[in-house]
Amino acid sequence: MKKTMEEIQIEVDQYISQFKEGYFSPLAMLARMTEELGELAREVNHYHGEKPKKSSEDDNTIEQELGDMLFVLVCFANSLNVDLEKSFDTVMNKFNTRDKDRWTRLEEKIDE
Repeated sequence: MKKTMEEIQIEVDQYISQFKEGYFSPLAMLARMTEELGELAREVNHYHGEKPKKSSEDDNTIEQELGDMLFVLVCFANSLNVDLEKSFDTVMNKFNTRDKDRWTRLEEKIDE
């Protein structure tokens, strides 16, 4: 079942709200996000880079690490009352207006 960003933010908030500690501070959240980004970078390097995994290392996946990143990002947004759907719409508007001619577009195929 697919979830909207709003549903994801609500689900994470319901999960975090069951604990006395609640959300971490913004600085701690940023540190957690940096930590998760490092773990993602490590996985990408193992699968697409020049550093193969050691046989003793766990078999994490890029998908799992992206999920961890998403969870921390949603926690960060929730802790600051940021609507990620609105944030996403704002950035897409920027890409579709200010940056619309920044990149080389694929040639449109002409049907014969």
